[in-house]
Amino acid sequence: MVRRFLIALAALIALVVLYLVAWPVPIAPVAWDAPPDPGHTGAFATNDALAAFETVAIGAHHGPEAIAVDRDGRLYLATEDGVIVRLAADGSSPDAWTDTDGRPLGMAFDSAGTLWVADGLRGLLAISPAGEIRVAATEADGTPIRFADDLDVAADGRVYFSDASTKFSAAEYGGLGASLLELLEHAGTGRLLEHDPATGRTTTLLDRLVFANGVAMSHDQRSVLVNELGSYRVLRVERDGAERGRSSPLIEALPGFPDNITRGRDGRYWIAMPSPRNPTVDALSRRPFLRKVLQRLPAALRPAPVHYGHVIAVDDSGRVVANLQDPAGGFQMLTSALEVPGWLYLGSLSEPRAARVRWP
Repeated sequence: MVRRFLIALAALIALVVLYLVAWPVPIAPVAWDAPPDPGHTGAFATNDALAAFETVAIGAHHGPEAIAVDRDGRLYLATEDGVIVRLAADGSSPDAWTDTDGRPLGMAFDSAGTLWVADGLRGLLAISPAGEIRVAATEADGTPIRFADDLDVAADGRVYFSDASTKFSAAEYGGLGASLLELLEHAGTGRLLEHDPATGRTTTLLDRLVFANGVAMSHDQRSVLVNELGSYRVLRVERDGAERGRSSPLIEALPGFPDNITRGRDGRYWIAMPSPRNPTVDALSRRPFLRKVLQRLPAALRPAPVHYGHVIAVDDSGRVVANLQDPAGGFQMLTSALEVPGWLYLGSLSEPRAARVRWP
């Protein structure tokens, strides 16, 4: 009896080991060097400046990932069910303005009042002031746009937006699932794209990004900033002339995963980090095989985001000029921060509300 039990136990262990080392997974990890994690020290020192946030009602919707503001000061929030909710300039009176029938993520207005939307399921959209939707781009350089994530519009009308991953689509894996797969693989399939409304052409400005996320024009309009979530950094990318497409770090070795970035006032750029870095993922950066094993574990045992509210502002040199936190994570999965006079509005991947704090 004991012998049969030991044989069965050995067989079970062998099957588990075989599963962990050989079961097919969607990732093909590559080795990389994770930068040192500064933690919540120095310029990122722990505080509770976000803890006293005010709730902003958005109606019967949730997941206001990003926020845009029009020329009249009205606020627009991209929600998980596809509806773009419009608020009055004082943050009241939520109204279901239009529905993209997708998953709107990043948004920004151009000078003519068109709202440009990076829709994770549909690509790049252009929405008229009347709420009429036009699909502007679904591919770039022959490759389908699988995860349009965030965008900004230059003064000359060109639209810059991220395709977070050309391998792990939002449609197939969901936003969070795709980001975790791209992060674990770390092969860099994301890209920064440029769309020219005058020609209708969409081209790649920079590729090989590990989950390309937030996008913002520089204040001088000479370059565009893009958050590389999987490498904990923000890159500055030249957009014209002989240096077009050349990238350089604006800020590196962040203590969390940078999601959206927005232009603020007085030369600021606001960067939202919905979760601190994961020490297990960093420790396995040089061990691609073990990252495959990690992916084979039950979902409950894999790395998951930690609810910790954190937004920072940096200047054009990458110097941290504001650091606002809520260690308790009262407003979960904080993905964006938009500065308007007197307020900093906060977006979320999962909350049934938006939020705001007084600023400055």
